Amino acid sequence: MAVVGEARDQAGPPTGRTIELVLLAFAAVLVTGALILVEANQEQTLTVDLLLIGAAYLALLVAAHIAVRRLAPYADPLILPAVALLNGLGLVMIYRLDLAKADRAVALGNDLPTLLWPRQVAWTGVGLLLFVGVLWIVRDHRKLAAYAYTAGFAGLILLALPGVLPSSISEVNGAKIWLRLGIFSIQPGEFAKILLIIFFAAFLVQKRDLFSTAGRRFLGMELPRARDLAPLLVAWAFSVGVLVLERDLGTSLLFFGIVLVLLYTATERVSWMLIGLSFFAAGGFVAYQLFGHVRTRVQIWIDPFADFDGAGFQIGQALFGLGTGGLGGTGLGAGRPELVPFAESDFMLSSLGEELGLIGLAAIMVIYLVLITRGLRSALAVRDSFGKLLATGLAFTLALQVFIVAGGASKLIPLTGLTLPFLSYGGSSLVANYALVALLLRISNAARAPLPRRPATPLPPIAEAGTELVERPS
Repeated sequence: MAVVGEARDQAGPPTGRTIELVLLAFAAVLVTGALILVEANQEQTLTVDLLLIGAAYLALLVAAHIAVRRLAPYADPLILPAVALLNGLGLVMIYRLDLAKADRAVALGNDLPTLLWPRQVAWTGVGLLLFVGVLWIVRDHRKLAAYAYTAGFAGLILLALPGVLPSSISEVNGAKIWLRLGIFSIQPGEFAKILLIIFFAAFLVQKRDLFSTAGRRFLGMELPRARDLAPLLVAWAFSVGVLVLERDLGTSLLFFGIVLVLLYTATERVSWMLIGLSFFAAGGFVAYQLFGHVRTRVQIWIDPFADFDGAGFQIGQALFGLGTGGLGGTGLGAGRPELVPFAESDFMLSSLGEELGLIGLAAIMVIYLVLITRGLRSALAVRDSFGKLLATGLAFTLALQVFIVAGGASKLIPLTGLTLPFLSYGGSSLVANYALVALLLRISNAARAPLPRRPATPLPPIAEAGTELVERPS
């Protein structure tokens, strides 16, 4: 693995602590202001309770800040504030959609719908508890390499389990990605992605000589040997299996995309990317020919207005919402995002785009960009190869999710069913992404800390593997 450069902030923990605390306070102020705008535009009574809600949110963030600064004092001070702002804006929009749906139910004489924002607040609390728990348990990210194969096996089980279970406990809206036990439901695939990233990072470090072995040259590229393609073929077959069994294009694309990016990061061979994309295109073509749900998704993507009152209503209405928002948006609480089915989850982007406009969406994308680039910066700066691949995989997972969701809502690519990290409604996604961010902060702490002393407990050989500069043969 070649290293382009290493960046390290030599500012001590006090500087990072101050920056993080100020940015968290700023995020709480923005969230409180957004809540006030929603209440005002919805003609709700403005009371001091809104300020108390903002203060409670700030107190929750301060508690998370204290945990980070005690458990990972050198961690990047921009990651947690970016997550807090995204999570807070998501809570505001979910609350705004609850108000709109309640008004619509009253106008139509229907029963009031179940409020979603209290559940999301509860899931936020659970996510922060897991966030602190991961920081507490994982004191050195390199020790995760010792459990790589266990993590990989558990990840595969969690990913495949909904596909083999009866539809009565695993299928929701046509996708078999859930486990429903009474009133409790969870998407195991959200946690499987983290476990699989840990496995792939350790596996590629352990087998890096295998994947870096020169093969034949073709069109200026070094193609891998045929026998070295087995891991990629297994990942391809498994992603197609997820697509077939669970009817979930998003998880399939995310899983295979993670494998490809980690392979490219470990080997710097463009040939792996081209071969992988060719495999995925072939699998997608076969799935389009054989499975009706895939064909329907593609047909809706090509022309949603051909069946606007039927299958194309969701994406068509979302496009109308984005067009209504225009450049500056209608204002928080002043639009009609509730007209889009699943506006709080799959189409949170169109809800925000309608009321915040292109400017607001651009600002949100900048926040995501800050979060992702700080994760990649930690990957560059950390000293061990396992940490580099792990941080790259975690950061890229967030980036790919944002791209897939934004592409689906804007009709750039077919709809996939994924949700925006931290913004969309969904407990499994929120809790799993908080665990993901905790691992990023742990790696960031290792990257930014002074040169460490040798650990008292021995580390597995994979974790101790250093970064090597390899010269390609002429």
